[in-house]
Amino acid sequence: MLLAREHIGKSREICLPFTSDFPKPMMTCHNFIGCKRENLMTTTFCRTWQHISHSKLKIRTPTPNTNTYHHHHPKIYPHKISTLNTIHLTPKPTTTPHRKFRVLAGKFSPKIQGRNLRVAVIGGGPAGGAAAETLAKGGIETYLIERKLDNCKPCGGAIPLCMVGEFDIPLDIIDRRVTKMKMISPSNVAVDIGRTLKPHEYIGMVRREVLDAYLRDRAKQNGANILNGLFLKMDIPKDNTSPYVLHYSSYDGKSGGVGEKLTLEVDAVIGADGANSRVAKSIDAGDYEYAIAFQERIKIPDNKMAYYENLAEMYVGDDVSPDFYGWVFPKCDHVAVGTGTVTHKGDIKKFQLATRKRAEDKILGGKIIRVEAHPIPEHPRPRRLSGRVALVGDAAGYVTKCSGEGIYFAAKSGRMCAEAIVEGSENGKRMVEEGDLRKYLEKWDKTYWPTYKVLDVLQKVFYRSNPAREAFVEMCADEYVQKMTFDSYLYKTVVPGNPLEDLKLAINTIGSLVRANALRREMDKLNV
Repeated sequence: MLLAREHIGKSREICLPFTSDFPKPMMTCHNFIGCKRENLMTTTFCRTWQHISHSKLKIRTPTPNTNTYHHHHPKIYPHKISTLNTIHLTPKPTTTPHRKFRVLAGKFSPKIQGRNLRVAVIGGGPAGGAAAETLAKGGIETYLIERKLDNCKPCGGAIPLCMVGEFDIPLDIIDRRVTKMKMISPSNVAVDIGRTLKPHEYIGMVRREVLDAYLRDRAKQNGANILNGLFLKMDIPKDNTSPYVLHYSSYDGKSGGVGEKLTLEVDAVIGADGANSRVAKSIDAGDYEYAIAFQERIKIPDNKMAYYENLAEMYVGDDVSPDFYGWVFPKCDHVAVGTGTVTHKGDIKKFQLATRKRAEDKILGGKIIRVEAHPIPEHPRPRRLSGRVALVGDAAGYVTKCSGEGIYFAAKSGRMCAEAIVEGSENGKRMVEEGDLRKYLEKWDKTYWPTYKVLDVLQKVFYRSNPAREAFVEMCADEYVQKMTFDSYLYKTVVPGNPLEDLKLAINTIGSLVRANALRREMDKLNV
């Protein structure tokens, strides 16, 4: 790590950290002044390095050159440096001759003696399972703590095609391959979606209890320790190397009742424990707005189940949700019927009844076999990282607006966070620090921020009233819209469009919104 800052005077001051792997040089050169801060040595260029702007500071990573310091600074030991960074300081022209300086810094996190890095993953959903597997494969001593190993989260269960390949999801745990969707407007106008899908493309439908268990089992096969327990709290260390002490109730080998209170010491923690994350509370990560999702699993007659063989339905309207949508998604031998809302949580059962009413003809004769409810975050938490603790999945707030999708983003964030830990610890050989985990956040935001922003705008524009929803459904009939939507969803990228088609789409969207506003005014007159 290298720190650069302006000195109080007109000189440039650069701070280099040192550890036992990089012994402090003897201060015999007049260009060096010892710094009083622990583990730091300050190099002050005090001659002609005046008025150097930040734009003149260039950093690159060259091939290591062990002869860099030998001429001018024989007391520095460059052969001890493992990772080299070079800084070129280019001053403004002056009449005084200048000397070029090369400042090198090495990785200084301490090596772990006698063991590997220990990381605890709290939560056993897609985020936790993916994180634990990646950590275990990377040489990390991994612990995954999950209270309900048979948990059935109220979730539509849709996964994009790219997840099947990226996470090696076996086809036998995918209940249905959806190739057709119906978007149904408040006035029950139905638009068929899926005409642009290629023969091999589909949306996978899974049951969370099956998917989650598979990911946890795979993590276990790779060396992760799966603990059936309830995380309670953790003691935060006061320095950068002491362990986090986790307190949890163990239910391993117990059928119920009060668990056994145990503790676990680890070097880093990944919070994958959902919207009500206790890990997030432990690091004061802040609150966020959340939706309530309510879902019923309904066993319907075989002849009606045939209708949903490869079809999913989405209902929009004030009756099913003022700010979300209702759904009927097919599972192995039943359908999942549900809805969600942020603004009217107390009316969630009323919205669920309306969703069942809208789909009544197609689920008639069905029997409810399970009822589920769960909070779903609406945006990322204010803080997703503190020290050696990072949040992923729902705990971090990674659920998209408009579609409410979270499974893929949970698994992806868990894997990305674990990869950052494996890389920063050199496969478990060194202690990690906050900077190592921050690389995961930087990569995540750079990759997926555009997707979240686009869907946030869509929800604000089209979910605000029934006329706007009618315009949204009308827009979904456009083949170009379907292609762009499915390409973005299936492969998790914001797909660049055709400029001419984008212009036509913009005109059509404006037209739909104008018609929607006109319809809203007419409806307001009727309600007076």
